[in-house]
Amino acid sequence: MTATNGGPTGTRQDTVAGVVRQWQAVHPDINTGPMEIIGRINRCAALLQQAEDAPLRRAGLSRPEFDLLGALRRTGHELTPSELARETFSSGAAVTKRLKQLTERGLVERRGDSRDRRVAHVRLTDAGRDLVDGTLPEQLAYETTVLSGLDPHGQHELASLLGELLSQLEGRLGALRA
Repeated sequence: MTATNGGPTGTRQDTVAGVVRQWQAVHPDINTGPMEIIGRINRCAALLQQAEDAPLRRAGLSRPEFDLLGALRRTGHELTPSELARETFSSGAAVTKRLKQLTERGLVERRGDSRDRRVAHVRLTDAGRDLVDGTLPEQLAYETTVLSGLDPHGQHELASLLGELLSQLEGRLGALRA
């Protein structure tokens, strides 16, 4: 799934391939291999964010809001805002802001902890659960369409390689942050 670069050979190239060629012309002695991977991951992420998840948008949700609702749905129990931040890889401030919006829309409820007033517990309302359950199949169908340019074997291979990379990064970068 690449875009045509308009080059004389007529081969299909992505934008990162052009950037790599330019860097190799300027610095032929530098290994651009990491750029070919990280640049493509970043470019894919940017394009996917621009698409803005059409089913989520139709449901009136942003991806981060859906991720919060999804975390509550898939875990099946109440979570604290700090647990939601960990589950969704978000900052505490971002979770607080999103929870306020989702509470105002009647999709989540907050209740105080009986032992510690500083702690809140968040759960899905029936409307929140219904929204997640109704939107998830549409979102997965949309994502299937986005990935349809790759055959099933290619999708599996890509998922496996990205899983390996993510596991390594989480271990390595997580240790650096600790």
